[in-house]
Amino acid sequence: MQQKPVLVVMAAGMGSRYGGLKQIDPVGSQGEAILDYSLYDAWEAGFRTAVIIIKEAIRADFMETVGKRLEKCPMEICYAYQEQDKMLPEGMTVPQIRGAKPWGTSHAVLCAAKEIGDAPFVVLNADDYYGKSAFRAIFDYMSRAADGEKYDFAMVGYQLRNTVSDHGSVARGICEMDADANLTAITERLRIETREDGICFTEDGETWTDLDPRSLVSMNMFGFTLGFLKELEARFPVFLEKELPENPAKKEFLLPMTVGALLKEGKANVKVLSTSDKWYGVTYAADKKKVVEVLRSMTEQGMYPANGLWNK
Repeated sequence: MQQKPVLVVMAAGMGSRYGGLKQIDPVGSQGEAILDYSLYDAWEAGFRTAVIIIKEAIRADFMETVGKRLEKCPMEICYAYQEQDKMLPEGMTVPQIRGAKPWGTSHAVLCAAKEIGDAPFVVLNADDYYGKSAFRAIFDYMSRAADGEKYDFAMVGYQLRNTVSDHGSVARGICEMDADANLTAITERLRIETREDGICFTEDGETWTDLDPRSLVSMNMFGFTLGFLKELEARFPVFLEKELPENPAKKEFLLPMTVGALLKEGKANVKVLSTSDKWYGVTYAADKKKVVEVLRSMTEQGMYPANGLWNK
């Protein structure tokens, strides 16, 4: 019998652009973080186990806030820890120039491999609000996913214009698809901004290229089968050896890049799932006000309980 998908929530990022621990910043009327809403929506969609990836440095603050609330959550909650020295090849040390910067989202998932076990799993960011229909769509898909000649993955896509910030640049994976909604390529753009003449990206900070605001982008809501963990284990040492030297201070091992490589090599099929919901996030501190207002409105409409998500 197919195992139920496990939810994997990446909450280890320190939020450099945001200016604080946005994973635990309250946005709900009862002090809930965006993560609480994601877990609530995931439970309604059918998820019963969640793995939350954090860093040891934020463990105390996280457990005192989000962790304490989640004691009332009916899901089984496990924790994994993303640390710079975790999963490194023998004999390698972290470059001093790196500082405390983590290795990226693919490394985060790799650090949670033991906790994920042998079930299919869905990965998402702790600081992004994805919407109820997104959880239902990807849970249903990954509940039936089965690898054949290629890995059977999925991704929820959002229109670029619904994922940018009014307060600074964002990084997004720009997606290309075939007529059957299969992902054909994904290109990570690390600096996308809304400018007077539209939505553009730059590689060098000087030359700007237009992007179609209706383009679908990845917001790191992926569904994976077990084979993905094996791919990460094999590819992380290659990243450290061949890609890290390009920029040892900032280069990251990212999910869209790993997925893109598997597509290019013909090793995976990635079904792009559509959602009628809008994405909301807090890349910058100034983004928080809008998220608070949206969640308040949703609560008033009865989408979430007014007395707290986990209160009976």
